[in-house]
Amino acid sequence: MASSGNFMTWSSLWSCDSSYPPSSNVFSGGNCKYSSSNSNNGFGATHSFLSGKWYWEVYIVANGNKQLILGLVTPETKVVSQQLWNTVGVYGVASGSGVGYKLIENSPGFVEIDGFDDVANGDIVQLAFDRDNYKLWVGRNNTWLESGNPAGDSNPLISGSDFAFQGGAVMPVIGQGSSSTFTMVLNAGQDDTFGGEITAAGNADGNGFGVFKYAPPTGFLAPCSGNIAISDDIDPAQTDTNYPSKQFNCLAYTGTGSSNAVSGLGFQPDLVVIKNRSGTQGTKWTDSSRGVTKVLQSAVANAESTDSNGLTAFGSDGFTVGSDAGYNGSSNNIIAWCWRANGGTTTSFSAGGNQLAGTYQANTKSKFSIITYTGSGSANSEVLHGLGATPNFIIFKARNDTHWWGVYHKSGGTVNTGYDSLLYLNSSNALASGQNVNIVPDSTKIVMSGNEQINRSSSYNYVMYAWADVEGSQKFGTYIGNNTDNDGPFVYTGFRPRMIVIKGATEAYPWFVFDSARNPHNLVDKHLRWNGADAEATEPTGARKVDFLSNGFKVMADEASLNGSGDTYIYMAWSDVPFRYNNTF
Repeated sequence: MASSGNFMTWSSLWSCDSSYPPSSNVFSGGNCKYSSSNSNNGFGATHSFLSGKWYWEVYIVANGNKQLILGLVTPETKVVSQQLWNTVGVYGVASGSGVGYKLIENSPGFVEIDGFDDVANGDIVQLAFDRDNYKLWVGRNNTWLESGNPAGDSNPLISGSDFAFQGGAVMPVIGQGSSSTFTMVLNAGQDDTFGGEITAAGNADGNGFGVFKYAPPTGFLAPCSGNIAISDDIDPAQTDTNYPSKQFNCLAYTGTGSSNAVSGLGFQPDLVVIKNRSGTQGTKWTDSSRGVTKVLQSAVANAESTDSNGLTAFGSDGFTVGSDAGYNGSSNNIIAWCWRANGGTTTSFSAGGNQLAGTYQANTKSKFSIITYTGSGSANSEVLHGLGATPNFIIFKARNDTHWWGVYHKSGGTVNTGYDSLLYLNSSNALASGQNVNIVPDSTKIVMSGNEQINRSSSYNYVMYAWADVEGSQKFGTYIGNNTDNDGPFVYTGFRPRMIVIKGATEAYPWFVFDSARNPHNLVDKHLRWNGADAEATEPTGARKVDFLSNGFKVMADEASLNGSGDTYIYMAWSDVPFRYNNTF
């Protein structure tokens, strides 16, 4: 039988507590048992759900004067006044002052329900969540509230429009609203005795994982890393050539000032983005569709140029750079961020109808594509991307003109609506409206307007880089800042990041890049800017810092460019190790 891996536990990474780590709450029993006598606390879990059906149980040791919350929250949710009760985006059940409630985001928020008003010590609360269809069932001692039947997909406690969020991760949450003693024990399949509170029952899920007091509903699985979905295409257990670090990697090297064959990447790259960490040269973008020595720089709007001493060859395990200091300054520290597409082999598409003429080379395993095309200036023009999935993150640039770089980002929390809004890679500007870019991607094509950044006329040539979410490999989403040092937002990605890029969307903050090639250990605080030519910075105060975790990342700064109160940020994250195979860091 395959390994179940790590089971879900409670975690202080997502917390209503004002201190980090929490000073007044006690976790024990491998972080499954949580005790407190402070009111208005709340904590999340180590696992979040991007897809699938999940089942877990909670044993009530001390009910905290019957004022408790059990349910779900999005990890990016901003806690209001340290109170889980008043936080928009919490869904589940609550008991308070002898009344049972279901919590929903849509008005009226608190809805009285039967069967949860007299929660008692010794009760076992069951939760079954269908992430794909946004349905939550809650049971108590093997009786599902409101005649629910998760196995039969009937009468969920919360469903449909009651879940106001769409997309992104969903995380189990626990909380209390009273200062009376509150103790609960989680069983996500690791211990059906709840730390010795009851006798074992031994009910496994459909994959044979876990042990539960009550039999999990048919089709619902234990929240453990062995049950996390991962594409066969990039699953390290099923491929030796396409797992995440064979699709994307970062390579730190020392410049030589003369021709330098840089190796150790692990694959032949098709897009290489290089920054001299020691110098003030801009960030250089070279890809195998446009060809070696052809460079664009993301800190400026300059047209494509030819640098015969830049990146001169793509190799089977890296690339070769010449004497240009931006790529290979003598004794300088250099970083390269590298993606694999299709080995330089492109597929052509012809002009006709709304379709423009161009090429793409797509990696259908990792969902990354390089697209080149000639513009038309016409609305509703389209190009093919070859991914077989809808892109979430698109970068585009006119190659033969000085129009700004454009960026489309839409995943989890929506930033680009697809219409009239744009970010710029060479600028710190916030999300700009009124741009008339009208980008609408689907699983085969990208439809766009006649805007100059993306499709001005037939005399303009363009390049696009497009990525789609891949569970366990790459993820594009948003979070909201809380302006708290060492306890900023926790973002669940489903993998340990190799690199993340963070950009303020609602305020004018730069494109900050962090990676574990430059910072192998936490804190990760060496940052570069895609839209700046300045050298690498590590600020003495650690004002720009994050932690890379086995299941995502946590912002550890109160500096506004990463964590301004109420500000929205986009992130782009690429994987080191999928959470399914990662030991907890």
